[in-house]
Amino acid sequence: MIRAYIGLGSNLANPEQQLRSAVEALGQLRASVLAGVSAFYTSDSLSPGQPRYTNAVAALDTPLPPLELLDALQAIEADQGRERKERWGPRTLDLDILLYGDQVIDVPRLKVPHYHMQARPFVLYPLAELVPEDFCLADQRPLSQLLADCPFVGLERL
Repeated sequence: MIRAYIGLGSNLANPEQQLRSAVEALGQLRASVLAGVSAFYTSDSLSPGQPRYTNAVAALDTPLPPLELLDALQAIEADQGRERKERWGPRTLDLDILLYGDQVIDVPRLKVPHYHMQARPFVLYPLAELVPEDFCLADQRPLSQLLADCPFVGLERL
């Protein structure tokens, strides 16, 4: 089993309920175990003019290889009405593999650690709820330093 951390986000169609449904679906993934879920947070969208996002992070112990896990996450998104019309558009559900064990992955479909996570408080602060205080990302960056460089601004813990 590999511990993967999954970022969850939604800003359409009752975002809190979208995240609750996604957490339930993660817990039902084949041979996987949902090991924890952070609190939910709201934040402004990175794209102007969109509704606020609700975000969280889930810890998932899984035997699924990274691309198979990605396929499973995209199937959950589709089941919850996600339409991939534009890269940064509003969405019913967005599930991202933030970390996959201690692996660094760089293939066309998947980059792990997730790109730009170091600049996203809506990812770092929920992640910090699920990991030890001295946690380092797969590329050896300490989470404590990333948090220090990315202030808790614009977030509201629900």
